[in-house]
Amino acid sequence: MSRFGYLRDGLFVLAGGLYATNRWVVKPLAPDGFFAWWFNDLLLVPCAVPVLLWLQRRSGLRQTDAPPSAGEIVFILVLWSVLFEVVAPHFFLRATGDWWDVAAYGIGGLIAGLWWNRPNQRGGRTAGAKRT
Repeated sequence: MSRFGYLRDGLFVLAGGLYATNRWVVKPLAPDGFFAWWFNDLLLVPCAVPVLLWLQRRSGLRQTDAPPSAGEIVFILVLWSVLFEVVAPHFFLRATGDWWDVAAYGIGGLIAGLWWNRPNQRGGRTAGAKRT
């Protein structure tokens, strides 16, 4: 099984770059629609999970350097969804619970989970390796 890269993980770096580009370049130019409302929500798991797992590993709460498990991803999805789509709207007047956000978190989480746990990441044949 391969070692998870945490803050050096390629998907984390790509998602962080896409988030920043969308947040500071695209959204000001296109204030309505998919890129304004849901694109960054798709990036939640690829951006947040590596950071949270790295913190857990550094603090000793995570005992492995394996790619994120389905349970770790689902935990973040549920926690984030409840906090920011259920709890926050009750305490902050400017927040609105949006189940489309939860759907975007889930789609992004599914894609990230499949990427992190693809066969060539789990000890199978590596990408580009020749068969003998």
